[in-house]
Amino acid sequence: MSHTLCYTQMITGLIFGTSECFLLMVMAYDRYIAISSPLHYMLIMNRTNKYQKHVYIIQYLAYDGIERNYAPKNVEFGIKLVTISSITMHSPNKYSRQQFPPTEHKAQAVMCTIPDPSQFPLKYHQRGELIIGAIVSQFGCLFEDISFDAHPKTKLIDELIPVPKNYQHVLSMVFAVKEINENKKILPNVSLGFHIYDSYLDARLTHQNTLKLLSTQEQIVPNFKCDKHQHLIAIIGGLESEISLHMATQSGIYKIPQIAYCAFAPAINVKMQLPSFYRVVPNEAHQYRGIVRLLQHFQWTWVGIVAMDDDNGEEFVRTMRKMLTKHGLCIAFSKKILALSELQETIDLSNPHEPEILSLFYSEVRVYVLNAEFQATTGLRWLLSVYTILEGTTETTIGKVWIMTAQWDFSTLAIHKDFDIQVFHGALSFSLHSNKVPGFSEFLWYLHPESQKGDDFIRIFWEQAFDCLFSESEEGKESRKICTGHERLENLPGTIFEMSMTGQSYSIYNAVHAVAHALQKMSSYRPKHRTMESLPIPLPIQLHPFLRSISFNNSAGDTISFDEEGELADGSFDLINWVTFPNQSFLKVKAGRMDPWAFPEKEFTINEEVITWHSTFNQVMPLALCNDHCYPGYSRKKKEGKPFCCYDCDPCPEGKFSYQKDMDDCLKCPKDQFPNRNQDQCLPKDLHFLSFTEPLGIVLSFLALSFSLLTALVFRIFMKNHDTPIVKANNRDLTYSLLVSLLLCFLCSLLFIGQPQKMTCYLRQTSFGLVFSVAVSCVLAKTITVVLAFMATKPGSRMRKWVGKRLANFIILGCSLIQATICAVWLCTASPFPDLDMDSLTEEIIVECNEGSISMFYYVLGYLGFLATVSFTMAFQARKLPDSFNEAKFITFSMLVFCSVWLSFIPPYLSTKGKSTVAVEIFSILASSAGLLGCIFFPKCYIILLRPELNSKDQLIRRN
Repeated sequence: MSHTLCYTQMITGLIFGTSECFLLMVMAYDRYIAISSPLHYMLIMNRTNKYQKHVYIIQYLAYDGIERNYAPKNVEFGIKLVTISSITMHSPNKYSRQQFPPTEHKAQAVMCTIPDPSQFPLKYHQRGELIIGAIVSQFGCLFEDISFDAHPKTKLIDELIPVPKNYQHVLSMVFAVKEINENKKILPNVSLGFHIYDSYLDARLTHQNTLKLLSTQEQIVPNFKCDKHQHLIAIIGGLESEISLHMATQSGIYKIPQIAYCAFAPAINVKMQLPSFYRVVPNEAHQYRGIVRLLQHFQWTWVGIVAMDDDNGEEFVRTMRKMLTKHGLCIAFSKKILALSELQETIDLSNPHEPEILSLFYSEVRVYVLNAEFQATTGLRWLLSVYTILEGTTETTIGKVWIMTAQWDFSTLAIHKDFDIQVFHGALSFSLHSNKVPGFSEFLWYLHPESQKGDDFIRIFWEQAFDCLFSESEEGKESRKICTGHERLENLPGTIFEMSMTGQSYSIYNAVHAVAHALQKMSSYRPKHRTMESLPIPLPIQLHPFLRSISFNNSAGDTISFDEEGELADGSFDLINWVTFPNQSFLKVKAGRMDPWAFPEKEFTINEEVITWHSTFNQVMPLALCNDHCYPGYSRKKKEGKPFCCYDCDPCPEGKFSYQKDMDDCLKCPKDQFPNRNQDQCLPKDLHFLSFTEPLGIVLSFLALSFSLLTALVFRIFMKNHDTPIVKANNRDLTYSLLVSLLLCFLCSLLFIGQPQKMTCYLRQTSFGLVFSVAVSCVLAKTITVVLAFMATKPGSRMRKWVGKRLANFIILGCSLIQATICAVWLCTASPFPDLDMDSLTEEIIVECNEGSISMFYYVLGYLGFLATVSFTMAFQARKLPDSFNEAKFITFSMLVFCSVWLSFIPPYLSTKGKSTVAVEIFSILASSAGLLGCIFFPKCYIILLRPELNSKDQLIRRN
């Protein structure tokens, strides 16, 4: 090869390579502008007409190259560029220069030649100067999995699966647009139209039909608007959050307002990621709270959760688990339902082993919370049918309480017409709040298959709802009747169609009116000198501030407005009880309401009397517990390895009670009360003290008075015989003092009987101590007198001067004064006082005299013991002195009895409580006093009364 050819080849390669790089660069820039700034695309790309032509030439070359090099032979791309000027883009400048077109106009033919890849051209179009797009969900379908061996193409496995009841969604939008167009106060001189497509509950078809709304009514040209006279202003849809999200990812690029009528937001941060997204339903958090309040109201603590096996189902389970746990409710299990196509692959009816998903029908759990998305309820019905086939039973035997979310509207697929809806008899659901819309029922009465021009849905709905075929249909005429068009909608069962507007249809109705009122508010900002016809065509992005700020009352009287999150403000949920009948009809009974804007005590209201339960419960409210309640008198004890709602019931320990069911711990009664035998309530404690009216009090009072009378009798005997030797012996005055002190000892025991008062508490121990000190002092004086008398008889004894009354009186006064001093100190420092002991006895309150200072009490007893010991010792030493009337022996024995009584008093006094303690002290007082009286005076009384001959001076001299 020569040098010339070599240079030529190199230069040619460089030129073509540079051109190709330049073309790729321009194409990349074009795509970048189209994606990043779709509304400003024409503004940027129209700066020079020449540059625009280059862009289209490059696009043509690029598509041509793709067609020639990459397209399969059996696939033909129909990309043809007719004229550059015939294609207009979504551009804010273009919209701002357009004027409202006249009401009547002819559509300009536009050739956008990318063919529609969808197999379903079903739509409903009504022309208007401003168009509201909508994606509804009237059909379901199953598709084959796509393999990329050939050009990918959506292919049905079976025919479309209609949901006849959802056709009301279409009609509610048609009725709302009709109502607005007829009301010249809302949008005068401007007509609204609509483009309605179906989502088919499929992500791919939802995307495709959303692109149809954005580009043109017949073809899909991404990023291009191929009809100058179709001005899309807003989009409504979809039924489920997933559909809404698929739509929002495309409509959000162009900042077109999208108003969803689904009950749940997509599982993303809506406000941040989808700023053009609105919902005419309340926030789902209010519904979650309503479910919790419903479960708490009926004390259903053991429930199952059923949700779709997708992101939203996972979010629902996670949120409900968190809220239920927070409020002390347990989740027995959570089940995920697969899509219908996956369920059919998973479950094989010929396989004897039942799939795990069917275990929810065998479970003893009675209450299920169902995230009632359409695909979830469809799958659940199919599972119920499989269960009845496997068990050879009917759906009515499955007795459960179903709690449905707001997506539930009891719609039935055409293929499920024979499904027995009584399995959902008594179900409870939260429904979007709705009111009766004036004129809607009349609108439905005049509905006819031929009256809805441009409606591709109505004939399919009519055939499926009335189970008939139109005359032009060619399949199945032999087995089905012919549709006349005069069938009446009001004769259809509620699972097929309802004459009253459902909650979802009501949301669509409100969404259309929200767009119209936002447009009306936008038009009110026009300059005064300009008319409505001269205004520029509004851009969808210009509608957002007016949508966020609107507030109006619809024809049903409800206020419609959006909050900061783009959700329905002041919205609420109705609690519906579903009553089903064998003829596939049902009755919706409003049983309550969840109004998050009401006062806390009125937030959740329910009327139990109107609720009908499933027939298996015999109209008795079902229980939903892991185990039976722990009734009053018992407390819960957690089971190891089980959720906190599962527990054992333990009896309350002694002294405690529980007054409610399922208490975690037993409580102590107030101090003045005690638990009853069943330990389920507290009873007031009785006052516990030694009363004069009870047997023990009567006996002790009788003994005290008897001994007092006996002492008085002895004193009377001694007074009567005061000149006899036996009385005069051992100091007659000491004898009288001893008898008086013993009388007072018997009487002071009465101070211990009866309810303690302040004065009796002062006198009890002090009087006892003083009187007994005097008595023992008298005995001591008698003993010392006897000893000194015998010592003074010895010759030269100096003891004679001590014998006499003076010494005896000194002993009595001195010993008593010491005890009086101790008692005075006691009363001045820590005097006794009435007190209530509520803890010692379980069922009674001890009313007692608190000693104030127990030390002083023992000082008093100790001093008495000291005097008694000295007396006993002196008497014991003088017991053998020769004297006919020597009392030393009797005093010795009496002091022995006295000391024995008071030594035995201490243990029971310390070990008993209440009246027993008082009785022990009274008994000790009576016993010790009786011992002194009997041992010292009874022998003398015996001589005085029975042996008077021994009571003489001669007898005394003779014995000495």
